[in-house]
Amino acid sequence: MFKEQRFSNFIFNLRGSLVVAEKDARIYYLKPPVIIFGILFPVFFFLAFSLGRQVQTHILVPALVSMTLFFTSSSVGPLVTPWERGARTYERLLSTPVSLFAILLGDVLAGLVFGIVISFAPLLIGIIFFHTSILHSAIFLVGMVLSSLCFSSLGVLLSSPATEAPSQVMMLSALIRFPLIFISGIFIPLENLPSWGKAVSSVSPLTYSADLIRYSLYGLEFYPVFLNIIALLAFSIAFFTFAVKLHRKNLIKAL
Repeated sequence: MFKEQRFSNFIFNLRGSLVVAEKDARIYYLKPPVIIFGILFPVFFFLAFSLGRQVQTHILVPALVSMTLFFTSSSVGPLVTPWERGARTYERLLSTPVSLFAILLGDVLAGLVFGIVISFAPLLIGIIFFHTSILHSAIFLVGMVLSSLCFSSLGVLLSSPATEAPSQVMMLSALIRFPLIFISGIFIPLENLPSWGKAVSSVSPLTYSADLIRYSLYGLEFYPVFLNIIALLAFSIAFFTFAVKLHRKNLIKAL
């Protein structure tokens, strides 16, 4: 009886998460800040990175796909919660019988889907213009899902401060996301970094995402595939766990 009740609660909260994700997709996907920070930023970074330089394809395409995943997946979470607090719909959402865990999971799922869908655009660019092919399709799909899950969880974590101003959250988001890009080995291959650079890059989840995608497209890797997968899973769990704790801690302040 107890197990049946727990299973029923799990299904109920999972359905609640899917409803929250659908709500986020319908309302927030086409908001200007999401478009700017999620789509235009990686395009500008790509142009600044590639124009006027002889960048090898096996570096260029994985870098573009990884950056797009990073920006798109992590751009939804930091904007959803502050907007809802300002619109006074946050309290209505919390008054539903769905748990806070399920609500935040819905935000993560919304970012995950958004990131994966948009990131197929740079992949198509690589296939059409750079003759890229997917050598390991299963690894590629796993890498896309885990990377998007990780970055979306980071976005939800960044939305935890008790504020109604999206600009404040985006400022914090920029302070976190930009350093992660520059230490991740996106612009300089990991094998070309000095020892201290490799050590610093290991604290960025983007490092493991780019390495996993590069392996799935070109068969090249710096870290073993299983290590990249474990690292992305560990970052995802850590980000989401801290997100739930901080959102719960700031719950009263945010109302």
